[in-house]
Amino acid sequence: MATTMQPPKSEMIRLANKPPWYTSLFVQLLVAIVAGILVGWLQPKVGADLKPLADGFIKLIKMLIAPIIFCTVVLGIAHVGDLKSVGRIGVKALIYFEAVTTFALLFGLVVGNIVKPGAGFHVDAATLASGADAIAKKTQNKELPHTVDFLLNIIPESIFKAFTENNLLQVLFFAVLFGLALAKFGEKGPPVILEIVDHLSHVFFTVIGWVMRLAPLGAFGAMAYIIGQYGIGSLSSFAKLIGACYLAAVLFILVLGVVARVFAGVNLWKFVVYIKDELFLALGTASTEVVLPRIMAKLTNAGCSRTTTGLVVPTGYSFNLDGATLYLSICVLFLAQALGVNLSLGEQITAVLVLMLTSKGMAGVPGSSFLALSATVAAIGHGAIPVAAVALLLGADRIMDSMRVSVNLLGNCVATFVVANWEGQLDKDRLRKVLDGQDVPPLEEPDPIGDAAAGGPSKSAT
Repeated sequence: MATTMQPPKSEMIRLANKPPWYTSLFVQLLVAIVAGILVGWLQPKVGADLKPLADGFIKLIKMLIAPIIFCTVVLGIAHVGDLKSVGRIGVKALIYFEAVTTFALLFGLVVGNIVKPGAGFHVDAATLASGADAIAKKTQNKELPHTVDFLLNIIPESIFKAFTENNLLQVLFFAVLFGLALAKFGEKGPPVILEIVDHLSHVFFTVIGWVMRLAPLGAFGAMAYIIGQYGIGSLSSFAKLIGACYLAAVLFILVLGVVARVFAGVNLWKFVVYIKDELFLALGTASTEVVLPRIMAKLTNAGCSRTTTGLVVPTGYSFNLDGATLYLSICVLFLAQALGVNLSLGEQITAVLVLMLTSKGMAGVPGSSFLALSATVAAIGHGAIPVAAVALLLGADRIMDSMRVSVNLLGNCVATFVVANWEGQLDKDRLRKVLDGQDVPPLEEPDPIGDAAAGGPSKSAT
């Protein structure tokens, strides 16, 4: 008599211990985002009033980002204890950021020239007189910092001010110095301070674990607000621009996939599946900051060294905004085409050069995309394109957030893998097992981010 093949005992135990499908953060976020779209569409006023749910969740995450970055970077550098290694990682990361963001700008221009998203608008420049006031309101009358000011601002006036203002670059700068100092003292024996930082990191990631339980609520509020405030109709009004931007995003992600495979041996599709929860949360809340702690945790769990992850990811949040730069270059052409202006090759190159500078100071500035575009339009010096024309994008800008955050997030993850591989700090065997969903051994050094955010240090997150 034939016998039925039974699965291995280990597999039966794994299936028995698998939590119910409805407890998956991915499923909860998916339901929350769909529900938010429906509420915003069917009850726009109710949807617009749900913004505090998203704002509250984002504030809870931001409350913990600075101390988590500090602890992660300090622990990573203190264990490496090599100033030259830290310097090499920083220089390689900045070179990579500049190369990829410049490519993103040029790629956006190519897409904009082919698709021509502004063709057919036939906007009269004389009707844009009130545009300057609208842009001033959107940007709160602020300006992008000049290059020198931006670089000087990396040095904090006060350690405490860097933390209270949640200035990630300043926190990172101080953390690097603090970690190197601890590494030097470590030559005479592990300092008590390092143990304190280690324990603090566990505490902060425990709190993050609690806060993340509210993620579906935050995503629901954010999506309901976007649809309720701007309406489904705004999608049709700017359909060609939105289509061009999302097409460019998909094609650029394919390019990132090639970069990840060639320069780090990473299958980007498997990695996307691995971080699907974080990606959906970023898309739902239109913010990459809310997933920064978990992304750093998963990159570390997937084989990137703690030092590389701690240096590259936070720096990339200011210097490697691939999605934002892609969007900006397309929008420059959109404005010109909407006004019936044919930008010459020289004017388009000027736009790229200006955006290479302005896009680096965008992080943390309200309405930064409008400020960068305004500066670019002014620099081109084409009289037929008034700066007030940037106001044409007010109706579509918020809808582009999902495109920008997805490309920004994946761009920074790929950058971390590439730099880690260049430095010989990428455990490819661990990476393969994690992306294949296999169990992996505990990290050689105790990892404070493993337990709370990556599904445990001894197993890959699912």
